[in-house]
Amino acid sequence: MISLLNEPLDKDLDHVLDRLTESPEERYPFLQRLLGDAACRKLGIYPIPEGFKLSVVIPVYNEKKWVRELVRRVQAVPLPKEIIIVDDCSTDGTREILTSLEGDGLRVIYQPANQGKGAALRAGFRLITGDVVVVQDADLEYDPADYVHLIQPIIDNRADVVFGSRFTGDSQRVLYYWHYVANKVLTTLSNMFTNLNLTDMETCYKVFRREVLEDIQLKSNRFGFEPEITAKIAKRRNPAWRIYEIPISYSGRTYEEGKKIGFRDAVTAFFSILRFKWFN
Repeated sequence: MISLLNEPLDKDLDHVLDRLTESPEERYPFLQRLLGDAACRKLGIYPIPEGFKLSVVIPVYNEKKWVRELVRRVQAVPLPKEIIIVDDCSTDGTREILTSLEGDGLRVIYQPANQGKGAALRAGFRLITGDVVVVQDADLEYDPADYVHLIQPIIDNRADVVFGSRFTGDSQRVLYYWHYVANKVLTTLSNMFTNLNLTDMETCYKVFRREVLEDIQLKSNRFGFEPEITAKIAKRRNPAWRIYEIPISYSGRTYEEGKKIGFRDAVTAFFSILRFKWFN
């Protein structure tokens, strides 16, 4: 018979359920005693430091169909956080939805003209006040429920940067073969120039200590952001930034469902890898 806090588990199941609905500060010691420290760490159950705050930066462009649900999912993540959305001059009604969502820890920046993902992220990064920053796309391809696992290496002081990899073991929707090939080619090329061994350089989910972003000057306006920030993180020396990869789930979209990235962006990423190898 499993004993919990010196009580048989089958004697008072209601007591167990009550404990699981307590505040995170009270729930963690209870679960640690129930499951053990090793199991808790594997499940992403760990104490959050006092005063910790996560900054979620979301570039948005014409995501009327998805943005409200995306915001709901981000807000549902049980972490202290601020949400910064940068609307990249949407024209489909997204702006009107965002206006109705502002407040209660959610701030919206409205770009005066469409400039691209990189420009939107730069605008958002200038306003962050959290200890850790995560980039979140405005569609539903990436699941905010992964935040708890993504920030864990940083909370544990094992990492300064975390990439969420779509190719290392978690579930993913089966879609375009040539997109998969392009991702692998770009990641391999990036690794050759940065001497990193990433499996998914093009992933949306990149997580940073705030100090990392303060140390980097970003220039790319569109999807060149991904290879640019990877190259500039890899260049850091004395000391080098510690980089981890964490498996994430991925539910990719079809073009009919609103997917935007295409061949032009792959070409831009290719030349960005070459550019940021030698230039800043």
